[in-house]
Amino acid sequence: MSTVIEQAVQARLVASAPRMESVPATLRYDRGNPFAVQMAFPARATLEGVDVAWEFSRELLAAGVEEPSGLGDVRVRPFGYDRTVVEFHAPEGVAMVHIRTSEVRRFLRRAQHLVPAGCEHEFLDIDQHLADLLRDAC
Repeated sequence: MSTVIEQAVQARLVASAPRMESVPATLRYDRGNPFAVQMAFPARATLEGVDVAWEFSRELLAAGVEEPSGLGDVRVRPFGYDRTVVEFHAPEGVAMVHIRTSEVRRFLRRAQHLVPAGCEHEFLDIDQHLADLLRDAC
């Protein structure tokens, strides 16, 4: 069984103009980092012209589908009947994208199948992480 899930989603970038531009994005979950998800955008979808990936809590994404969640750099909330808004806060500004809630739920179900919520600690390799820290300290 694969230890990584990647799912392409169509995100709608919310801009100050009345129309929203569709941009490709990828949701990613890796069993080796069981508490986190990633949302990545290709270079053509970013202002800097480079690939950008945001990593945040899987629990935040799951909670944000149901109710506004998050206080930090990433915030997630439902929007209308079938959309979820993900806000990315950075020193350069705020980017907001709308994603179909059904796509987010599908991704979360797949991640749940790979690592059930509440069992993430069983998939952490503490010995390897400790060895990496000690090696980097020298």
